[in-house]
Amino acid sequence: MRSFALSALREPPFTGAQHDDTDMVARESEYWAQDLGLISNGQRLRRADAAGLAGRACPQAPRDRLRLLSDLISWLFVMDDACDEDGLGDDPTRLAPTVAALLDVLDRNGGPAPVSAIAGPLGLALADLCGRVRAHRRPAVLLRFTAAMREYLLALLWEAANREHDRVPPVDEYVQMRRHTGGVYPSLTLTDLALGGFPPADRRADPRWAALDLLAANLVCWCNDVFSYGKEHRVGPDAHNLVTVLAQETGDEAAALRSAAARFNHELGSYLTAESDLLANHGDVVRPALAARRNWIRATYDWSRAAERYA
Repeated sequence: MRSFALSALREPPFTGAQHDDTDMVARESEYWAQDLGLISNGQRLRRADAAGLAGRACPQAPRDRLRLLSDLISWLFVMDDACDEDGLGDDPTRLAPTVAALLDVLDRNGGPAPVSAIAGPLGLALADLCGRVRAHRRPAVLLRFTAAMREYLLALLWEAANREHDRVPPVDEYVQMRRHTGGVYPSLTLTDLALGGFPPADRRADPRWAALDLLAANLVCWCNDVFSYGKEHRVGPDAHNLVTVLAQETGDEAAALRSAAARFNHELGSYLTAESDLLANHGDVVRPALAARRNWIRATYDWSRAAERYA
């Protein structure tokens, strides 16, 4: 499947780079996850290479901000694996108490408070992430981060309901929800923080920003779907992949693969047009934010090419 993805997906025309401290941050993120009880050993997390993805998304960030993003991605991988591979996400009634306890952590906005035992290590780690975001004293960033994490958690319940009923969602519904299940928005928020990439509030009110973020999220998620489809199909068919939902409508897996790649390629062209439009209207003040989105699109492509997670 990796060979198909490399041949069919248009390579993002952005420069790729890796942070010099990636290896050190990888070790620190693994220790963080072990200390908080997220993992019992680092084997699965090392295969996921969260720091490698973060280091590509933030190649020039201060190390502490790179570490914050790496820890978030590690948390997302652990949560996704608990849902997708360890059975937590097979039944919404089983997942709901965990989601409720994690939402309680988010509702505290990083303030000191005891974490429910139901939330367990996931809650302790999430509280740590929120507290570290809060420590940057950027209230708008903290609120944006916690809001995006809420959307991610609620989207996991949608996935669990689909699994409970063996339901494959229609394409438009899947595309909408995939942006949230992919954890792209909280990751972009911490990347903007790492790179100083927030444009002035009046510029962010431009609806074209929301449109650009949708395009960037689609590209990250669809690239992931095409690269990961082979592994997911071997383990057992899962409804939550762009190729799967396209195949459900056409009845042709090969055509669905080609269609998923074509969607990515078309969306990349749309992204480049939207980016040029924002630059023309807002000028250099938006370049750091655009760099963050370019980095994520390129990082996902480069990381997916080598990730053991999809081998």
